[in-house]
Amino acid sequence: METKVMEGLYYSESHEYVRVEGEYGYIGITDYAQNALGNVVYVDMPEVDDEVTAGEEFGAVESVKAASDLMAPVSGTVVEVNEALDDQPELVNQDAYENWIIKVEMSDKSELDNLMDAAAYEAFCK
Repeated sequence: METKVMEGLYYSESHEYVRVEGEYGYIGITDYAQNALGNVVYVDMPEVDDEVTAGEEFGAVESVKAASDLMAPVSGTVVEVNEALDDQPELVNQDAYENWIIKVEMSDKSELDNLMDAAAYEAFCK
């Protein structure tokens, strides 16, 4: 199975990614994760203004095969959720990197140092 790994993102061992834009991080699941899950049927997301903590659960993704907890790769305050996923959770399967799940204002950018870059994540998935 060919897994798409994007350069310039930060990856966690639980298969979430963070795309950083200034103080904000867009968090979603990786292509590897959506492949493993199969057809996504539901995405459980936190509310805007909720706090997420690195290494702790912030939601879940459910597929026809399994449900998987979402673990926050970084800490921060949720400033936006991807509402398109409420009606079309399968967007995650179509392009996991385009269809992020939550946008957070990061509280500690040094947490990014604990995550993998694309090359390390690619090796981790093998």
